Amino acid sequence: MEMKKPELLIPAGSFENLKIAIKYGADAVYIGGEQFGLRAKAKNFSHDVMKEAVSYAHEHNVKVYVTANIIAHNDDLLGVEDYFESLKEIKPDALIIADPGILGIAKEILPDMELHLSTQANNTNYASLNFWYKQGVKRVVIARELSFDEIATIRAKIPTDMDIEAFVHGAMCISYSGRCLLSNYMAGKDANKGACSHPCRWTYNLVEETRPGEYMPVYENERGTYIYNSKDLNMIEYIDELVKVGVSSLKIEGRMKTALYVATVTSTYRKAIDDFFEDPMVYHANKKGYMEDLKKCSHRHFSTGFYIDKPDEENQIYDSNTYVRDYVFVGRVIGDLKNGKTLIEQRNKFSIGDTLELMKADGRTVIFNVDEIETEEGKRVESAPHPKQHVFINLPVAGEMNEIIRKIEKK
Repeated sequence: MEMKKPELLIPAGSFENLKIAIKYGADAVYIGGEQFGLRAKAKNFSHDVMKEAVSYAHEHNVKVYVTANIIAHNDDLLGVEDYFESLKEIKPDALIIADPGILGIAKEILPDMELHLSTQANNTNYASLNFWYKQGVKRVVIARELSFDEIATIRAKIPTDMDIEAFVHGAMCISYSGRCLLSNYMAGKDANKGACSHPCRWTYNLVEETRPGEYMPVYENERGTYIYNSKDLNMIEYIDELVKVGVSSLKIEGRMKTALYVATVTSTYRKAIDDFFEDPMVYHANKKGYMEDLKKCSHRHFSTGFYIDKPDEENQIYDSNTYVRDYVFVGRVIGDLKNGKTLIEQRNKFSIGDTLELMKADGRTVIFNVDEIETEEGKRVESAPHPKQHVFINLPVAGEMNEIIRKIEKK
């Protein structure tokens, strides 16, 4: 069977992140509107901003998928028809849906819209995928709990024109494909409606009924107390296997992540996919480099999830719920040259003398020292301390719109 180049699908929790994902090589992005998506805390897209974002993506030959993947109760269905009617004008490339009722409404209101089934629908076998295909679903985002062998069997037993989309990078959930009640029970925030408070990342202690207020630590293999805290998924070293078993779309998790995360992960996976299809030997030789690049944005320790072996105690993080942050996002290019300097929008403080890195869209990293900072008014300053401050700096090579600048975090 001929190996087809998979789609690289990137999360975009804001218009800025959408632009950055496109800049660094996304084939498609997935976004949420202000209703019916599973990331209530993400900035999400109003009608007008979504329309502009979809138009921008299409101008750059990038597809946009809109999430409507809540697990709906009766009251949640109010407004679904109006929302789908509004998408007729916006014209995204597909809807991501989990609930059969919402799927039925989408088929009535948007009969020509491509439908993708969310991982929330927990699809773990070929019979389920064949069922959904008969309901008009073009693509299924398979459950994270599948191995390579299981995916290969599914691919062999479903229609050839049905796509398999799989998560390959980002945060993992302790509950089956994200269907979790822990947040609802403990914080009154429903994960299945996009409001997860992530209690799986909290630290826990044991309290004996007759000794209230006396907290005893919970140990597991004497490693600590973060008993629910899973490692992040990272499949950068298995692009060949993902392609071999027939995954059509490689999905990155993280609609609430930073622009630095989006740029770093998009750029790295773009390079890995392209390298593999140009020359597998180059891809295999560069695996260590890809992994080092992915560590340059915030992350937990990495694992391969369920793809190879079922996770054991080594796939949990017992001593911490924090991210590893070795690099800081300090700015993005937003303008042309002025007297040889490039206009950037500051995101974290940097000063004259700092060593920064410009992430080029072609995969290069250009290291340089800040020798001069100038405000838009032409005033020379020692540092850029103000959030979203616009300043001019010297770059060693030409900077392009939306390219990211970062620096090593001081410990």
